Amino acid sequence: MSILEAIVLGMIQGLTEFLPVSSSGHLELANYLFGIEEPNNMQFTIAVHAATVLSTIVVFARELLRLFKGLFKFKMNDETVFILNLVISMVPIGFVGLVFGDQVEALFTSNIRLVGAMLIVTAALLTFAHYAKPRTKPVTPKSAFIIGLAQALAVMPGLSRSGSTISTGLMLGVKREEVSKFSFLMVLVPVLGANLLELVKMPAGESMPGGILLAGFIAAFVTGTFACRWMIKLVNRGKLVWFAVYCVVVGVTAVIMSFV
Repeated sequence: MSILEAIVLGMIQGLTEFLPVSSSGHLELANYLFGIEEPNNMQFTIAVHAATVLSTIVVFARELLRLFKGLFKFKMNDETVFILNLVISMVPIGFVGLVFGDQVEALFTSNIRLVGAMLIVTAALLTFAHYAKPRTKPVTPKSAFIIGLAQALAVMPGLSRSGSTISTGLMLGVKREEVSKFSFLMVLVPVLGANLLELVKMPAGESMPGGILLAGFIAAFVTGTFACRWMIKLVNRGKLVWFAVYCVVVGVTAVIMSFV
């Protein structure tokens, strides 16, 4: 992997982690197009995911501080309820990671036909959410768990995590501002946990050059910060249906390419 490829892949990760178009699917397509099959590519994946986690923390710094202040009052309040709902939402993805982790990893083999099919599913979810009647319900333990199930299913490459969770929340009637915030915060602990597990399991051997990892990290962080702020505005304005069109075009193209 060259520095330029690292920057391009980092930008793809940063943009698509937050936009409802599947970061994993786009990275699989990029790896396929670039012909990247390095044995230590997992190091790069961990670096760019860490960058987008940092982007989320930066964008929601004030909100996270408010939540922690409320939590450490050690009484049941709005902040404590929100954090408990976040914990509930993490149960499905935690179960999938612990029980089906190896099977999920096996899906990431530049299978662009699967990626294309899941992008089309993402488009369908975004379309359903677009036509769902807008409501102003808060996140409840029940809706948190259902949104968590959507996140667990989104381990499939090409099935957008943000698209699945936000669409599910909107179809459940959760307020737009609430569901976007919940969707981005519910992924912090699972992503950090998954990356730590990958680091522990990573065999000793030749490491990817630090310059390549740094280039990918910076590109993912900068574009991720921009995309996260932009996505919040798009959800609040109800402008996600255009991403459904994009997902259909890219998904159909990927399926056709898989037969060529």
